[in-house]
Amino acid sequence: MTNESTAIERKVLAILKILASSQQSQGARVIARYLKDLGIELTERAVRYHLKLTDERGLTRLVGRRDGREITELGQTELKKALVRDKVGFAFARIEDLAFRTTFDFKTNTGLLPVNVSVFAEKEFPAALKIMKGIFKAGLCVSDLVTIGKSGEIIGDIIVPDNKIALATVCSIVVNAVLLKAGIPVDSRFGGTLQIQNRQPLRFTELIHYEGSSLDPSEIFIQANMTSVTQAAKTGNGEILANFREIPAVCRPTAQEVVEKLKGARINGLLLMGNVSESVCEVAIDLNRVGAILIGGLNPIAAAYEAGIESENFAMSTLLEYEKLVPVDDIN
Repeated sequence: MTNESTAIERKVLAILKILASSQQSQGARVIARYLKDLGIELTERAVRYHLKLTDERGLTRLVGRRDGREITELGQTELKKALVRDKVGFAFARIEDLAFRTTFDFKTNTGLLPVNVSVFAEKEFPAALKIMKGIFKAGLCVSDLVTIGKSGEIIGDIIVPDNKIALATVCSIVVNAVLLKAGIPVDSRFGGTLQIQNRQPLRFTELIHYEGSSLDPSEIFIQANMTSVTQAAKTGNGEILANFREIPAVCRPTAQEVVEKLKGARINGLLLMGNVSESVCEVAIDLNRVGAILIGGLNPIAAAYEAGIESENFAMSTLLEYEKLVPVDDIN
């Protein structure tokens, strides 16, 4: 696709977004005004030209005797597909954003750190909590520190819906954040399901690269019933959620020192750090690089899902003050 055709397509998508968000048909004059607010300069005549093209493609249709248009079902479908394309790499960008915005300091145990938020039906939460406590106790989590929110309360920037209870769990991005603040660049490669054998990490069985995904991989694997976290916790054999990172080899000693200090804050996100230029759990590592496996923060939630207790998950969703977190055993 040429630069010119790409520019035209972006303008068409912008017009479709305006029509999709409107409760009534809109004419070229109004659309041109909205486009200007979005930073797209198109004359009323140019908008009419683009609308003629969208009419011909079946994406919009003329309503009434004037030039009012509304989006068609085909247009809605095309818009959704385009939005997904726009979101490719969103997971990677989210990791970078949250890591940069994290202010948590393990020296003082204060500041903001990234969390996942999972929303359960109020009546199902006690049963879910009982299951999840077993996973926290087995250490298949980033941290055993959590917080809960009841209907109407706010966790980070998420409002808990009526008749729901939300659980915030520490996200593995906290490891990215503390390494970043120690001057260590981190390459977040993928999230996946990791086979555990005799309580030791063996190999990744499935993986999704962050740069090619619009969702957090953990959410996908949970919904697809691709984990056996409870089994891994009880028997030492199963498949858990994990994430793969890479750092420069020269940074390995500093990285080990930093993640060791995190344990004083009850954060144990690192499952395994490899040796220089050596593969980790059958994942090849480039020259002068070191691979690291981080435990997935949503493993306790995955265990609840395995038992038939569903939740709405917002992985890598927000930042929360460390001081608001408490040991999961203190939650009744």
